[in-house]
Amino acid sequence: MTKVAIIPARGGSKRIPRKNIRLFHGRPMMAYSIAAAKASGLFDRIVVSTDDAEIMALALGLGAEVPFTRPAELADDHTTTIAVIQHAITALQAAGEPVEMACCIYATAPFVQAQYLRAGHAALSARTDKAYAFSVTSFPFPVQRAIRLDQDGCIDALYPEYRNTRSQDLEEAYHDAGQFYWGRAEAWLRGEVIFSPASLPVILPRHLVQDIDTAEDWQRAEYLYGALLAGGEIQP
Repeated sequence: MTKVAIIPARGGSKRIPRKNIRLFHGRPMMAYSIAAAKASGLFDRIVVSTDDAEIMALALGLGAEVPFTRPAELADDHTTTIAVIQHAITALQAAGEPVEMACCIYATAPFVQAQYLRAGHAALSARTDKAYAFSVTSFPFPVQRAIRLDQDGCIDALYPEYRNTRSQDLEEAYHDAGQFYWGRAEAWLRGEVIFSPASLPVILPRHLVQDIDTAEDWQRAEYLYGALLAGGEIQP
C-alpha cells in the first residue's frame, strides 16, 4: 500500500499572485514542500495537484510527479482541501495505485520540516482509531481574553465572562499551523471532518509557523526564515 504526499498548487492565487511558485528566499515557494517530503523518507510518491502548466513544469523539475491535471471546478477560490485530496486519491487509485495514507502538504509552507512530517506519520500509525494527524501550534495569548470593536468603534470583550479571569487560569488554545495533514485514504474519501476528535495534533513551536496571505506576511516570513536559517534552527 502506498503513502503519498499530495501538494495542492493551483495557478489562480488572488491575494499574492503566483504565490505557489514565487521566489521565497531565493527558491520557488513550492520547492520547500517538495524538499521536506523528500527529506522525510516516508513517501512512495510525491504528487503535485495543479491546473497550471507552469506549475506542472516546475514541479517536475523539482522532482515531484504530476500524473493528472486538476479540473477547473476544483481550482477556484471555494474549493476545499478535502475535495482536492479526494480527487487526487481517486485519480491515483483509478490508475492502479492502492493508496493507504495521503499527506496533504501545502505548497506555501516554507517552514515545514521533515521531522514533523515523520512525527505526524508516527502518531497516526500508532492510533488506528484516528483518521488524521496535522500540524498545530499554540496561540501566543489567551483567546478567551480577546477583544473586539463594536459598531461605534469602541472596545468590548469578545468573551465577557473571562474579563476577570487570570491568564494562567485559562485553558491553552491551539490553531491550525497550515502546513500538513496526514490522513488515512478512506477518511479523506469519506470526507471525514479534520477539525474534530478524529484528529491527532502535531504540535509545532510558534516560531516555525507563519501564515502567508498578504505582502506583510510574506516580508515577515522572509525575515523569520532568514533568522532561523542563520541560527541553524531550520533545514532548507
